[in-house]
Amino acid sequence: MVTIKSKKEIELMKEAGRVTALTHKALEEAIKPGITTAELDKIAEQTMKKYGAVSAEKGYDPGIRGVPPYPASTCISINDEVIHGVPSKRRVVKDGDIVSIDLVALKNGYNGDAARTLMVGNVSKEARRLVEVTRQAFFEGIKYARKGNRLGDISHAIGEYVKSQGYSVVREFEGHGIGKDMHEEPGIPNYGKAGRGIRLEPGMTLAIEPMVIQGKPNILELDDGWTIVTEDGSLAAHYENTILITENAPEILTIL
Repeated sequence: MVTIKSKKEIELMKEAGRVTALTHKALEEAIKPGITTAELDKIAEQTMKKYGAVSAEKGYDPGIRGVPPYPASTCISINDEVIHGVPSKRRVVKDGDIVSIDLVALKNGYNGDAARTLMVGNVSKEARRLVEVTRQAFFEGIKYARKGNRLGDISHAIGEYVKSQGYSVVREFEGHGIGKDMHEEPGIPNYGKAGRGIRLEPGMTLAIEPMVIQGKPNILELDDGWTIVTEDGSLAAHYENTILITENAPEILTIL
């Protein structure tokens, strides 16, 4: 069931989104060659706490036999890691890396979800272009995030833009509704046909998140049960925001 948020709920969503954006800002300022992903995760946890929030990701139980609850406050994925990379004291960020950080701030019972792929030091032209295209794919999609349009209009716009740039979208994972729960209905693929799916209504809050691969779309799951990597070792990038459907243009809740 897709939930329509009340005015009060929207205000709470905006506050959770603000904390999410502030946490990303702190991470963007801190990231540099030599820092570990565990150190970045700690910064995120402390920043969320500073603003009265906690990580919705930490302790998340996927309900899959043999896969433990998620152990960290963020997902940090480097280069060929697409999503769900687990922070570690052993994983050191290097010059030239692209680092995708996905985090969800839970405050007063509501969630804000956003992801950024950060470029560290001397990044190659190819990597920079991938990151820029992934970000733009989000904005191509939300051009259609308007009252009366179909959900598939967003998915179609993202997929066609990414394809036009010579890249692939991940098909096994998708965006989602968001509110009291980190993952709510509807699921929002990054590909599909225009004119399909539910009609968009004011009060819907959605996490739109292009996940883009430089090479073929095939992915693999590592033995930790969480980390998703590209099968061919090509680079991947991730860009996400929580948005609100309004009477007019969509409102992005997770940018400052």
